[in-house]
Amino acid sequence: MHKNAARPLAMGLIVLGALVRVTQALNFAPVGALSLFAGARLRGWQAYALPIALMAITDPILGGYSFATPFVYASFLISVWIGSKLRSTESPLWIGAGALVGSVQFFLITNFASWLGFPQTYARSFSGLIHSFVAGVPFYGRTLASDLFYAGVLFGLHAWLSRTVAQRERVALQTA
Repeated sequence: MHKNAARPLAMGLIVLGALVRVTQALNFAPVGALSLFAGARLRGWQAYALPIALMAITDPILGGYSFATPFVYASFLISVWIGSKLRSTESPLWIGAGALVGSVQFFLITNFASWLGFPQTYARSFSGLIHSFVAGVPFYGRTLASDLFYAGVLFGLHAWLSRTVAQRERVALQTA
């Protein structure tokens, strides 16, 4: 496949995931998995622009912006980069590991932002930082579950559909 070739199947799955974001609540959203998937199945600027555009369009619908917004967006860009390391694999183990790493870095970055945030919620000390991480733990389980679930759905559908409907988008697996 050419480096800049259109990938309608991958783009269609991403649009579907974006629609799911608007209908989801309770910290079970597909954005982390979408970012990972975009990095793995899209190339160049499209992969990085996608989660930013998705967030910029849906954030006003879902409640706006906060001090942490730039940290959230940066975290999704990191997930795109993590996904770029999955371009030549369909391995559930590697994809699951990518989703796990993505959700861990999201937890660390966004809870750091919460500690740093305005208005100040946590003491500006190591103890305050630890408290911000502890406060985020109840939300982490749903973030991890949603990243694993939606990554499985997106990568699984893409693998199946690229074998049956859109063979041009099939992943060129590397051989060792």
